[in-house]
Amino acid sequence: DIPPEIRGTYAALAHPVIIDYFKQLGITAIELMPIHHFIHDKHLVDQGLRNYWGYNSIGYFAHHSEYASQKRPGAAVAEFKQMVKTLHHAGIEVILDVVYNHTAEGNHLGPMLSFKGIDNAYYYRLCDDRRYYKDYTGTGNSLNMRNPFVLQLIMDSLRYWVLEMHVDGFR
Repeated sequence: DIPPEIRGTYAALAHPVIIDYFKQLGITAIELMPIHHFIHDKHLVDQGLRNYWGYNSIGYFAHHSEYASQKRPGAAVAEFKQMVKTLHHAGIEVILDVVYNHTAEGNHLGPMLSFKGIDNAYYYRLCDDRRYYKDYTGTGNSLNMRNPFVLQLIMDSLRYWVLEMHVDGFR
C-alpha cells in the first residue's frame, strides 16, 4: 500500500501504512543499513549491477540521496529528519549501521574521491611501501583511526547523526 513513487525511500519508512505495520508487529526500533553517501562500485556498474548495501561510504555527514523521494538538493536531509521524527512519535527508535573502518576509495587502484586527495597518508593505514594500503577489511583500505584527527572526524560524524538527525544509536 506504499505509493510506488516513494518505495525504498526515507519517506516510505515514515508512511502511515509502514508505521501501523511496525506497531502491529510490536517493533520498537529499526536498524537501517548504511545511509552515509556511498558510490556504486565500478566493477558492479560494469556488470549492470548496483551497490544495494551501502558499505562503501564516501561522506560520513551526507545522507545517501538516492534514498530520498524528492531529488532536489537538500531533500534527503529534510526527508530523513521527518522520517526519524515520525518514527519517534510512533515510539520507534532509529539505529544506523555505520562503516568507519574503510571507504569507497579502495586500494591503490581505486578512485580518488575524498580522503586520498586531501591527505592520503593521513587518512589511511599504509604499508611500508607507502603506495599500498593496509587492508584489514577486504575492501582495499583501512582508515587510520590511530590518527587523532581521523578519530575526531568519526566522533564528529556520530555526534552529527545524534544531535542533528536525532538517531538513537549505531551498530
